[in-house]
Amino acid sequence: MIGLLIALLLIMLAVIYVFLVMPRAVDRPAMDLLMADYAHRGLWNEQYPENSLSAFAHAVQNGYGIELDVHLTKDKKVMVFHDDSLERMCGVKGRIEDHTLAELRTLRLGGTQEVIPLLTEVFSVVDGKVPILIEIKGTSRNAEICEYLAPVMDKYHGAVCIQSFNPLHLSYFRQYRPRFARGLLLTKVDKKQVGGSALLAFVLNRMFTNVVARPDFLSVDGKIRKKPSVLLCRFVFRTPLFVFTARSMKEYRIGRSEGARVIFEKIKP
Repeated sequence: MIGLLIALLLIMLAVIYVFLVMPRAVDRPAMDLLMADYAHRGLWNEQYPENSLSAFAHAVQNGYGIELDVHLTKDKKVMVFHDDSLERMCGVKGRIEDHTLAELRTLRLGGTQEVIPLLTEVFSVVDGKVPILIEIKGTSRNAEICEYLAPVMDKYHGAVCIQSFNPLHLSYFRQYRPRFARGLLLTKVDKKQVGGSALLAFVLNRMFTNVVARPDFLSVDGKIRKKPSVLLCRFVFRTPLFVFTARSMKEYRIGRSEGARVIFEKIKP
């Protein structure tokens, strides 16, 4: 009798686990046009700074998909930039969110004449020639950026999808823009990265937040691509997998040999 109860308990726990980590189950968007390798922040180098219009044009010329990052300015414009701080790329302190578009236009990227682009400007450069993978930056509960990003994406007619580490961003698109493919970004999370909460780190590391995000694909740090929750989604639910960030041809080939699409930089596959 005790053995039966234990077996039932284990079955119940397994069902709960699968329910929590499963991706979107019905009405999945088509992913065919999005199944490409992506140049991380564009195809950048010393001449073309990362997340610049020239780096994106360079990626288009070479036929690579484009991965980019978006922030929301003080005056609610969607701009393409990676870091939380302006210091590394623009040589000044502060954040995108603390400045208006006009103020940010006075800055230059990486010692070049390139400016921080609007997402609409990137869309004009790409013009549907290659797929675009948009990472939504931000870890707070505030998903305001999604309210401004979604209408910009509505007007673009090329292949585009979103990804985020923040399940609340994906939850917004699940509710208000279900036609866009959405991906969960996953890496190993330390409790220090989430305000010291060991519980939150535990939940994020095991993808239990999929219950609110219900992603269409996973975008996973290559070091943890074989963790159980990733393998469950891949081989049971047939969830597409992207791996990041390959910085050598060896890393690139490993990802491709395992059936994943690869987000890469500093190489030209």
